[in-house]
Amino acid sequence: MGKGTDQFKKVIKTYLDNRAESDALFASAYRKVNKSIDECVDFIINEVKKSGCCGFADEEIYSLAVHYYDEDNLQVEKNQCQVVVNHTIELTAEEKEEARQNAIKQVQEEAYRRMIKQPTKKVEEKKEVQLTLF
Repeated sequence: MGKGTDQFKKVIKTYLDNRAESDALFASAYRKVNKSIDECVDFIINEVKKSGCCGFADEEIYSLAVHYYDEDNLQVEKNQCQVVVNHTIELTAEEKEEARQNAIKQVQEEAYRRMIKQPTKKVEEKKEVQLTLF
């Protein structure tokens, strides 16, 4: 899966997780063992392709995701396409701090690698050269 498709899957899963927390009826549908987030994404992509449209509101896509979990007799084909997402994922304070710490660690490691890669200059001993003229 491409980066956009992975992000799309994460956005859909986050929406469904939140909906399941606040909607007990949906929560039971969301726990069905014969359903998966990957197949849900494939279902959404198939429905989008069938429509012939290129852009959708978030609510339309979320509605398709909920429909996938509500219906038991859906035939879902596997997809090999990429999804483009214009939805920004907001990071939690913990995720931001973790990303910050990872960035600091990466900079430190790079600085250390540069430091140990620098060639050491050999200090040559100064030899006295005596010149004699006749």
